[in-house]
Amino acid sequence: MPPATLALAHALSAAERGLAVIPLSRTKLPALRSPHHDDPRPVHCHGECGQFGHGIHDATTDPRRIRALFAAAPRATGYGIACGLPPHHLIGIDLDTTGPTDSSAALRELALRHLFTIPATVVVATPSNGRHLWLSGPPHLVVPNSAGRLAPGIDVRGAGGYLVGPGSLGEHGVYRALPGTAHLPPAPCPPALLRLLLPPPRPHPAPYRGGGAHGRGLVRFVLAAHQGQRNTRLFWAACRAYENGLGEELAPALVDAATRTGLTAHEARATLASAARLTTPRSPQLPS
Repeated sequence: MPPATLALAHALSAAERGLAVIPLSRTKLPALRSPHHDDPRPVHCHGECGQFGHGIHDATTDPRRIRALFAAAPRATGYGIACGLPPHHLIGIDLDTTGPTDSSAALRELALRHLFTIPATVVVATPSNGRHLWLSGPPHLVVPNSAGRLAPGIDVRGAGGYLVGPGSLGEHGVYRALPGTAHLPPAPCPPALLRLLLPPPRPHPAPYRGGGAHGRGLVRFVLAAHQGQRNTRLFWAACRAYENGLGEELAPALVDAATRTGLTAHEARATLASAARLTTPRSPQLPS
């Protein structure tokens, strides 16, 4: 069976379990090129344009849309499973065995220190002898992606990330579910581990009072963004702020508002920089 056909079959099977999927290339990257790749200016689109090629934002459980995605990516050899989406709110614990640290031992040490156990769940073996542990998170919490923050050699795939699905063919081999785990549901993440996965609480900032009613309105506009609107709303608000001479003053509050909706500070500052380039001759200093 051709790799693309096999990948599609596995992806459709995953979708039947409520897991949203996208096609991947052999390099584990999304197999569809962005439709905005050749645009002269940065485009902050998460699929609102209606075209394929927006990475994890293309993820779906709809069989017809999955077939269309794979038809548009005939060289796909695998599929990615989006994390953080209902109904499972998947969290992936990626144990890397290629580095100098024994990541499995590091996870066991964390479990002993913080008094939790990893429940029986889906475990996917990677071609490099790594392990992906699938856990389910609560719907009201957003677990961010991280690399090495939990412990050296342990990466976390959360909201906005994806796991390579079992049956996918990568450059170094096939991803396979360990025997006896393939048909398990993702087990609930132990509360003690969940607390370690969440970022430390941010200090509550004083309410933004600069820029008058217009500035406060722009901040509220960003805070009201839902998933799929966050970058678009931030970019629009930042453009209005720079056009009205409020860009430098309002930037910290806009970055803070954007991170509260789920963007990273890096993503928010990049969006503000794009708005600054578009609306002013010179980019003002953004918050660090």
